[in-house]
Amino acid sequence: MEFTPYTMLTDIGWISVLLIIGNVLRNRLKVLQALLLPAPITAGLIGLVLGQEVLGVINWSDSVGTYTTLLIAVVFASMAYSMELGGSVAAGARNMWAYTTSMFMGQWGLFILLGLYLFAPLFGTEPWFGMMLPVGFVGGFGTAAAVGSALEGVGVENASSIGFTSATVGTLVAIVGGVIVANWGIRKGKAAELSGDLPRELRTGYIDDESERPSIGKATTNPSSIEPLALHGGFVVFTVLIAYMLNQLVKSQWENVSIPLFAMACVVGLIGRGLLKAVGRPNYLDRDTISSISGAATDYMIAFGIASIVPAALAGYWQALLLLFVLGTVFCVVWMLWAGPLFFGTNWLERGLFGWGWATAAVATGIALLKMVDPKLKSGTLNEYGVAYVGFAPFEIGMTILAPIAVIAGFVTGLGWIAFAVAVGVVILSFASKWVPAKRE
Repeated sequence: MEFTPYTMLTDIGWISVLLIIGNVLRNRLKVLQALLLPAPITAGLIGLVLGQEVLGVINWSDSVGTYTTLLIAVVFASMAYSMELGGSVAAGARNMWAYTTSMFMGQWGLFILLGLYLFAPLFGTEPWFGMMLPVGFVGGFGTAAAVGSALEGVGVENASSIGFTSATVGTLVAIVGGVIVANWGIRKGKAAELSGDLPRELRTGYIDDESERPSIGKATTNPSSIEPLALHGGFVVFTVLIAYMLNQLVKSQWENVSIPLFAMACVVGLIGRGLLKAVGRPNYLDRDTISSISGAATDYMIAFGIASIVPAALAGYWQALLLLFVLGTVFCVVWMLWAGPLFFGTNWLERGLFGWGWATAAVATGIALLKMVDPKLKSGTLNEYGVAYVGFAPFEIGMTILAPIAVIAGFVTGLGWIAFAVAVGVVILSFASKWVPAKRE
């Protein structure tokens, strides 16, 4: 099929309708409200079923699977302009930092090694197979798109399909398991707040009260010159273009060197941000507006990513995937129930449940689950995580960038052992520094 602008219009048009349908279904169906299922996941699943791989109602173009490569580059370029820089990890958040870092690096390291020493001999899977668990669970859809597209760019087939499947399963595990743990905690009196009711707008996904609707950004330019959204969108798209051109330049000089587009976009974005600061215009772009662009790109990326899953590509991995997801779920359950009380003491449920949410899906899922046991967010969990993230971010961003590079360079085993060693090292540091066991009231 020849690719034209109208081909892209058709793809984007269909996925847009499905996103709207996903939002309406979330607003109307109690089961989706109970699961807190995001509209992009619903849209992607419907798109998968209606696509040519199943029912054939929607004929997606041959390029639908490549949109995620560009969209994740948009997300990382936006992140470079919008993320908070600077600061230090406060003493009050040190246990949160130790908990999140050891869990994150432990999941990466353990499952990379399991992929090499368990799955490869047992199922004959590729060396990169084990990392698909953290790619989808603790990484989420963004990492699935980033790592999957980078690997497929160098000839690793089915990486995106497996990555997005992992992220989808992880989200369902997060929600179902989180609801069970939250209800258990409330019944046992372990929650700081006994109410397990979520705000209506969080359940339905729609904010009815106009006075409660937040702004998605502030204008930094007068529309008589340029529409603010056009300026912000232009910066992001131009950043991705520069990243693409630099990648092409690198490939022309070194054929065997491949840098993921999203990683280059992030670097170019940070340089662009530095240039704005150097010329005395650090606030030329509005952080909230850039974040809104990033959020929109993420929603489309998730929907396109799931809709482009090739079921046939999973057929040869179904036994290995089943075991992988079971082991991943067991790891997260054990970590929450063992490390939660160890690192956080008596008030571990709120922090442990939040950690469960993002360890299996995303921070947004963790927040939604947290609100079930701490609806007014009085536990301080998010404040601690916000401070701790300053020290944790390099590990998160670093693994997302290094994972595909390690596969390309044949350094998967080394990456697995290094990640696992870091996790063990953080736990040892926590004991040696007497951060754990945490004091109990």
